[in-house]
Amino acid sequence: MTYETIAIEQRSPVDWLTLNRPEALNSINNQMVADLSDYFGSLFHAERTRIVVMRGAGRAYCAGLDIKSQSAGAQGTQPAPFAGGFGFQGWLADVYVKMRRCPQPIISLVHGAACGGGFAFALASDIRIAATSARMNAAFIKLGLSSCDMGTSYFLPRLVGASLAAELMMTGRFIHADRALATGLVSQVVPDAELEAAGEALVAEMLATSPIGLRMTKEGLGTSIDAPSLEAAIAMENRNQLMCAASDDFKEGLAAFMEKRPPNYLR
Repeated sequence: MTYETIAIEQRSPVDWLTLNRPEALNSINNQMVADLSDYFGSLFHAERTRIVVMRGAGRAYCAGLDIKSQSAGAQGTQPAPFAGGFGFQGWLADVYVKMRRCPQPIISLVHGAACGGGFAFALASDIRIAATSARMNAAFIKLGLSSCDMGTSYFLPRLVGASLAAELMMTGRFIHADRALATGLVSQVVPDAELEAAGEALVAEMLATSPIGLRMTKEGLGTSIDAPSLEAAIAMENRNQLMCAASDDFKEGLAAFMEKRPPNYLR
């Protein structure tokens, strides 16, 4: 499908998703919400898409909400969303739910500004690699809002701990690439010119794993982080492992290991 505000480049089983409003620092308008909602909603049944790499065109990853486009009289011709009664708020928030619900791991390559809802895009991803230019913040509180928005209050404490999350959310201050790496918010920092290559290297390693194993690992991590007990987490692991063990992927992976060759997964 052709979208207006995002570009999808299919590199074999990997979708490279680019937020594509560089003239507005990839800020979020109505059309971007519609495009992202449709795209991430379609991934649940997209068997051939194994990984999604998310990035921004131009000078930034995503500067957050396009406030000008959301001001009175700037809504354009698109009807206002109902979104369960929460209007635009619920409509955009549902994008982050769809990002977590899709079975494909999402890698965010963050450069420049990632603010507000753009910061939340990075937080909702499974892996974050930052360029040295990256700077991220919970910008909501700078606008007279609460920083508990777009899943930030759920994602951020789980990534960096309650104290640092409170600091960032209660001040709106930026966290830059070096501190983001030191606190575990991102897994790697590279020069801006090497950001795509770092993403490609990570993708190559992930594609060497089995398709079902990769999906079950995303599901398992998402479930275990909220598991009420060790027993509940292990019950989920047992279920996932039995499903993987019954798959053709496991047969091929085991055969490849025994024969000392790379596995050849068909999907």
